[in-house]
Amino acid sequence: MKKWLALVMVAMFTFVLAACGQDKEATGAAGGDTNTPASEKITIKHQLGETPVKKNPTRVVVFDFGILDSLDKLGVEVLGVPQANIPSYLSKFEDKKYENVGSLKEPDFEKINSIKPDLIIISGRQQEAYEELQEIAPTIFLGVDTSKYMESFEENMNTLGQIFGKEAEVEQELKTIEDSIKALNEKATATGKNALIILANEGKISAYGPGSRFGILHDVFGFKAVDSNIEVSTHGKDISNEYIVEKNPDYLFVVDRGAAVATGNGESGAKAVVENELVNTTNAAKEGNIVYLDPDFWYLSGGGLTSVSEMVKEVDAAIK
Repeated sequence: MKKWLALVMVAMFTFVLAACGQDKEATGAAGGDTNTPASEKITIKHQLGETPVKKNPTRVVVFDFGILDSLDKLGVEVLGVPQANIPSYLSKFEDKKYENVGSLKEPDFEKINSIKPDLIIISGRQQEAYEELQEIAPTIFLGVDTSKYMESFEENMNTLGQIFGKEAEVEQELKTIEDSIKALNEKATATGKNALIILANEGKISAYGPGSRFGILHDVFGFKAVDSNIEVSTHGKDISNEYIVEKNPDYLFVVDRGAAVATGNGESGAKAVVENELVNTTNAAKEGNIVYLDPDFWYLSGGGLTSVSEMVKEVDAAIK
């Protein structure tokens, strides 16, 4: 009898050990986090499709600088970024501790495949590479839809909160931004003045209106557009100095595409193009309302928790 009981006890002990080992294996595979099951996934719906994504991924490659600045703000580490043309306020990501995964337009597929990410986040500049990236790892598109800027931006931020367990932090950050935008909109509307926003690029200038990549100035911040009929396109409407004079904006906002690094004399390269005898006859010039916006926020990394907040501050500071 005693021998039989001993055999039963040994068998039960062996079974318990095996069960514990399986449970530990199931719950501890995601970077050692025993609170999140390795199999727990959520399906992210985005512009390019639907992608199952593991919650709290630890090997994340990010191609959108607005998303990168948001993850940085939320305290989420990333594995790889395109290290060419990183905005100055995100220069920490030029460090060798981060993998260089190519450029904004040309992902390094071989490098990305070799570092085995568990999530890749892209936006418009990488859209054509989506299928190839999706073959390497789950890939989601989190670019901003400028036709509904804030709705799209908030949706992207809530998606990040859902993936990385940062819902409360995202909610607080969005509340702060919404409050600052409300105050700016009231301030801009109260001036009763109109505005034009242009992109300066290698001696040429393009205008942007409501619904465009810089349309947040009108659609969200509250400035009346000096021309509401500008066709929405990525590269804007090619314009001349005469066009600016004709429209005579009260505020002229300038984004200098080449000014991520200032020219040798420390001034914006756009200044010599924009501030000429013709443009100097406009209300904007006469009232000192030609405003050079930071291209890091406006051109390279829009749609981020930091960049949107800084865009609000820049426009707010410009209003007299």
